[in-house]
Amino acid sequence: MAYTAERPPQKVTSEQLRDLIPGWGSDLDTANRPAWPKERFDPGASGAHWDFPERQTPEGPRERSIEHRFLTPVFGTAQPTRGTSGLIRRFAYARFSEARAAHWLLLVAADRVDFVGSRATALLKGRPDNPISETGILSEVSRHGIASRMGTPRVDLRHSWMDPILVAAPWVVGGYLALRVGRAFISRGR
Repeated sequence: MAYTAERPPQKVTSEQLRDLIPGWGSDLDTANRPAWPKERFDPGASGAHWDFPERQTPEGPRERSIEHRFLTPVFGTAQPTRGTSGLIRRFAYARFSEARAAHWLLLVAADRVDFVGSRATALLKGRPDNPISETGILSEVSRHGIASRMGTPRVDLRHSWMDPILVAAPWVVGGYLALRVGRAFISRGR
């Protein structure tokens, strides 16, 4: 069983695996394994006072990998799933194995959707991002940022030329799109 100290039973024997997989079992002889003195199965050495960890009680629905029969004993609760990003995350866990790229790509997409949603929410609440102060561009001038880079073998100098482009590009594109939408809205009203 998962999450216990016991090793799960093998479905196939070592001899069957040796026949199926070339080179399987080459490290079974302890003389061929340099880590052998440190590697031993001793569940009592961990100091754990439980055989199965105490289960955390979920507050609401939780994502569960399809590889597991039940929810893991302990899980994170800092970012509960909500909205469109939550739907994407639930779909990734319900449909795809963690071994599939689609699972992880959907989780990355859900993060991007959550990011865009949080920026839109901040804008609607009247607290939009401040790209000037948050990017540290003012400290480049006031704290000798440019001068501290000259004459040093810093690795970040190789890509520092593109940092303003990467930081400014989303704002320029967003401003351009907002301008286009605003002009289209005004021209329809005439």
